[in-house]
Amino acid sequence: MNKRHTTQHPVPPSVDLRDMLRQHLIERSLECMERAAQRRQDSLQSSALRAYCAEIGQIVSGFYGEMGFTEPVRATVVSTYQKHGYRIENVLFDSFPGWQVNATVYVPLDFSPPYPAVIIPVGHSGKQFASYQFPAQYFARCGFLAVVFDPPGQSGEKQPGNDHFRDGVRCYLVGETSSRYFVGDALRCIDYLETRTDVDLSRGVAMTGVSGGGTTTTLASLLDDRITVIGPSCCLSPRAALDIVQSYAGCPETYMWRRYAEGIDEIDLLCGGAPKPALLMAGRYDEVFHIEDTTRLAAEVAAFYRMAGAPEQFEFFIDGGGHAYTLTQARQFARFMNRWLCDQPERDLPDWPDETFTLDPYEELRCYPNTAVNMRTLALDRARELAAERNQAAVLAGVRAVIGIDSLPDPPDAQTGLPFQVWTHYWEQVLLRPQTGIELPATFLHSPEAAATILHFDDRGRHRLLQKHGPLLRAADFLEGDSQHRLNIFAVDLRGWGDTYPALYPYELASWGGIDRILAYMSAALGDALLAQRVRDGLAALAYLRTRVDPDGIILTGSGLGGVVALHVAAFAPQLRGVVTWDMLASFQQLLETENYVWPADAFLPNVLRYYDLPELAAALPWSVHQINLLDGSGQPLTGSEGDFVQVLRQMVEQK
Repeated sequence: MNKRHTTQHPVPPSVDLRDMLRQHLIERSLECMERAAQRRQDSLQSSALRAYCAEIGQIVSGFYGEMGFTEPVRATVVSTYQKHGYRIENVLFDSFPGWQVNATVYVPLDFSPPYPAVIIPVGHSGKQFASYQFPAQYFARCGFLAVVFDPPGQSGEKQPGNDHFRDGVRCYLVGETSSRYFVGDALRCIDYLETRTDVDLSRGVAMTGVSGGGTTTTLASLLDDRITVIGPSCCLSPRAALDIVQSYAGCPETYMWRRYAEGIDEIDLLCGGAPKPALLMAGRYDEVFHIEDTTRLAAEVAAFYRMAGAPEQFEFFIDGGGHAYTLTQARQFARFMNRWLCDQPERDLPDWPDETFTLDPYEELRCYPNTAVNMRTLALDRARELAAERNQAAVLAGVRAVIGIDSLPDPPDAQTGLPFQVWTHYWEQVLLRPQTGIELPATFLHSPEAAATILHFDDRGRHRLLQKHGPLLRAADFLEGDSQHRLNIFAVDLRGWGDTYPALYPYELASWGGIDRILAYMSAALGDALLAQRVRDGLAALAYLRTRVDPDGIILTGSGLGGVVALHVAAFAPQLRGVVTWDMLASFQQLLETENYVWPADAFLPNVLRYYDLPELAAALPWSVHQINLLDGSGQPLTGSEGDFVQVLRQMVEQK
């Protein structure tokens, strides 16, 4: 079956091109988690637990930098409602400037102040639903003042500009994590509680939440010592299981830049907080966080707490439900708070039947926060600040920092097929191997009469502009008998494009999934952006091509994100005839300015706006640069970027 009847066929790869990129990222991510596991084991064996915890806390804190909470909390009461056993107070206060927390406070009515307090961050949902109302009601009826607030986006009041996926990924561009808006709000709730005279914070505050609210809980607890008791629910499993091997595209807020590279597994989020009292809760039939994965994580955390001399301060509770925070869990956490927050382990808890709890009307929970300030506008504000601070003279140095390479690499290993004459050119298939496990199909059309060579990248496949006598072939005078403009063409599928476009995995069937999303998130967590990897692929292709043709005669071209790659490759090239892009993203800032963008998640190059934007890069290059039909964030052409691709290339050849 392996017999070939042609000579012009593609060079057979040694890997499955459809799964190559994903497996490459999975393997690298697993290596990071293995190093994280080894660090934990080393700390256990050497009894250096305190140093380990300090290191984890320092790394997690580094994901956020300065939150900038310098102003005191000024809360506005929106409404109040008297209920059976508790009072609802809806309040608004700023977290980040202009960004409001819509807090619903459940105040006990059958107990005397000051009350111990518990904060309940909402997950991928809204505070009006049972997983948030019922626990808050229960805690208040047990004597705990409870604060619930919506996350950005989802089903709550803070939706515009705060989509976890589409807007969360924008934060990468300015070197931030969207997690800051989830965790920041939780920390700001503690500041708010400090303004209340009816709250007892002498022993700190508790925090508990389900799913994304549980993730916020574990992260916030590593940043603020005022959080003294935590109860994450239905939110933790070893990173290697769900997020890496199973390729579940969660939200970008959990894929902080370099999270994997720094070795922060979900296990570390709990172990790093030891001996802080922690009750980990899980649903036996959780359809997202499989119970066997969470059980394995809990066993390792329990062992860590034992070695830390605090075995009783970690508990694992399995609820009989699914992916939800149930009243059964609320009862369990109330007992845990009695012991570790109130120092009253024998304190009785009322045992009200579940049916005595009813949902309060959503209108009675609404705070009507200002939504004009959101993740998109705050990232855009930061981008404008960075633009005003940037130094044009340092652009090329910035490119090296973002792409992670200093110079043109050595030519990669390459395998070539047999040349096949097709009219004026020879067709030759090539397979480049720039690194272990990565193979890049390429097509080389060459002619002994060529005056120059095009090196082309296209995010929609290397052959798109070749087929049916496309623009690249017209520019090369393909089929023209006598020509002074004959060109070679070397078109390469960079990883994840063209023939290497990844196959679909099951979790990408969800509306919030997506091949581009999981690959962008995972590469960001590795500290090696996918777009940067493609630039290095492009550099490998350039290094190889320089061994085949006159290096002085190479013209870089790119379409779509391939144009972005071409601009970056040009920053490392020792010699070039010039650069031509077509249908390229005009600027990274456009991805922030456009409310509804059309570009994939891997277009959001982490940290780039700290150093430069695409117009600055084009201006800094020592080569002739022509940009045809620049596109904005919504994919619409901008004025002033017209031109004819074929004519521009011919002029570039003539201007040798």
